[in-house]
Amino acid sequence: MSVPYETAAYEPPGSPQTPEDHLARLLGRALNSYELPDETMGRLECALAYDGSLHSAHHSAGLHRETYRHTWLLADGSALTLWELVHNTAPGSEPRHEVYVDEEELRAATARLPMPPDAPDFELPVLTPAASIPAPRSSYVQGGSADHARRLLRRAENPDRPGADVSALLATASAYRITQAFGHPGRAGRAGTSFSLYEHAFLLGDGEEVSLWEVEHTATPDGRHMCEVYVSEDAARRAMERRAAQVS
Repeated sequence: MSVPYETAAYEPPGSPQTPEDHLARLLGRALNSYELPDETMGRLECALAYDGSLHSAHHSAGLHRETYRHTWLLADGSALTLWELVHNTAPGSEPRHEVYVDEEELRAATARLPMPPDAPDFELPVLTPAASIPAPRSSYVQGGSADHARRLLRRAENPDRPGADVSALLATASAYRITQAFGHPGRAGRAGTSFSLYEHAFLLGDGEEVSLWEVEHTATPDGRHMCEVYVSEDAARRAMERRAAQVS
């Protein structure tokens, strides 16, 4: 049995532990939550897992604007994203929260904000995911890379897991790091089902980076944790969607 990793979550310590609770918190603080379509709310009733992350930020002259991306994995294997806009309209004023169903609505709402046109103190371009910023090499753990790769592949239970060629390649790795791409460790969704996706990046001796993608889930007949490992993020996400559909 594999064990979920400890990672930093978007929500602060003590935050709710289920997808439904994350949704309730978002709707509770958003001033325009009543505008969300009934169809969207209905789909979110079958959420299995949740992931939230900073999407962009702009701070200047006492004003601030941040956008967050909230994504739920649904029981039919699809994903649904809501966009949260947090801003103040005057220096020192309390932040306001708004929620939107697509990026076009978010872009229009952002354009209406009275942010100064001068260069900001700090900015990630709007609609550019923060996750796209490369992780610094210093985040790699030096040593033990080959052992980490062996343990990861040994606990993988999917028939199409990486083979001997990948194992041989990773035996030459000099460092590794783990980052979370979806979900939160141990956070259960409907019927106790949870999903998490991790990237295991390995730094080879020639400077090349190779990643394996691990899906952790409890979409099993007895609810136990299961580990699946894939050579690409797309393959891992497709596997996660298949598993979600099986428990719907």
